[in-house]
Amino acid sequence: MAITYLKRGKSDAERDQDDSRTRATVEATLKDIGTRGDAAVRELSQKFDSYAPDSFRLSQEQIDALIAELSPRELEDIRFAQSQIRRFAEAQRASMQDIEVETRPGVILGHRNIPVQSVGCYVPGGKFPMVASAHMSVLTASVAGVPRIVACTPPFKGRPNPAVIAAMHLAGAHEIYVLGGIQAIGAMALGTESIQPVHMLVGPGNAFVAEAKRQLYGRVGIDLFAGPTETMVIADDSVDAELCATDLLGQAEHGYNSPAVLVTNSRALAEGTMAEVERLLQILPTAETASASWRDYGEVILCDSHDEMLQVANDIASEHVQVMTDRDDWYLDHMTSYGALFLGARTNVANGDKVIGTNHTLPTRKAGRYTGGLWVGKFLKTHTYQRITTDEAAAEIGAYCSRLCLLEGFVGHAEQANIRVRRHGGANIPYGGAAE
Repeated sequence: MAITYLKRGKSDAERDQDDSRTRATVEATLKDIGTRGDAAVRELSQKFDSYAPDSFRLSQEQIDALIAELSPRELEDIRFAQSQIRRFAEAQRASMQDIEVETRPGVILGHRNIPVQSVGCYVPGGKFPMVASAHMSVLTASVAGVPRIVACTPPFKGRPNPAVIAAMHLAGAHEIYVLGGIQAIGAMALGTESIQPVHMLVGPGNAFVAEAKRQLYGRVGIDLFAGPTETMVIADDSVDAELCATDLLGQAEHGYNSPAVLVTNSRALAEGTMAEVERLLQILPTAETASASWRDYGEVILCDSHDEMLQVANDIASEHVQVMTDRDDWYLDHMTSYGALFLGARTNVANGDKVIGTNHTLPTRKAGRYTGGLWVGKFLKTHTYQRITTDEAAAEIGAYCSRLCLLEGFVGHAEQANIRVRRHGGANIPYGGAAE
């Protein structure tokens, strides 16, 4: 086997070192928000966004005025994207059924899928107004039936971005705040005098937002631990270098630390793609960001076979995996670790980011090995219940329970079972003894 790196990015250790620089800042900031509430939030918003209105929450009149700034085509495009996302989320929700089963006569077990009761959805907007992130979080929570959906987004160029606000409102947000960064995450999770805390936080963000969610996890639920956007292209000589380079740079423009990886079994494609990347960086308007990502985190990995390519891809477990080969379905059948798959040269990651209908909040940093991305099921809690309806079942289950509790030394547990065996089964069990 021969796996050759024609280009390498920063190591995991170097990335972790970068991450550690934000932890102390986030910890101190969250402590300040927890202590001083609205005053701390206002100071942070003024400091980082130069934005401190009388109220961060938008009124219905303000929302309507912002939506009115959009053209009919812009509104139609937002509605189209949301119709795609809603349709898929509704199908996913329909697949999750409450169940009830009688495992033995008189023994009934079941579960119910109950929505999280309040969710805070963060929609990034400092560098780019992330309209699509409103669909992915707010709309999906709405389909799940969450009764209170709070949405926060930073000001864009000094004011609320009309398209983001429209997307939040049309998706079903109950409260919309023009608030970004750690201050938004802290306010939603910890609560302030003017913002009631939520039970769960979702949505992507920069390193400070991601670290704030990490530190708050446990106090509130979160969707996943998100890092910088990652993309991988798995390609053979059935596609060309321009296509591969375009798709790699399309995601590298997200930030200065967005890994973009080509895995191929064609040296000609590998070398051609590297050349095409350099050519496109001369004309790409977002080249300042994309070139930094490609320089520091871009990788080109040459393999001998599709089996090796699969091995590499499952090991890296990239957030986005674009497969453009002569055997795309083979990868679908064999890939086990990724955020989302994009199959075939007609498909691309931007479709998934913006409009096609699947969710774009996905696992990064190898988290695809143990979790999938945000979906309607993330907003649902599966709660079990049980019921015994006959004396016979109470005595039978109780006898087993009594003996198993005493096997572990839990006498008090055993008595919970014994009292029911005595009452419903007529057995004469001494206190603290085992049922026959």
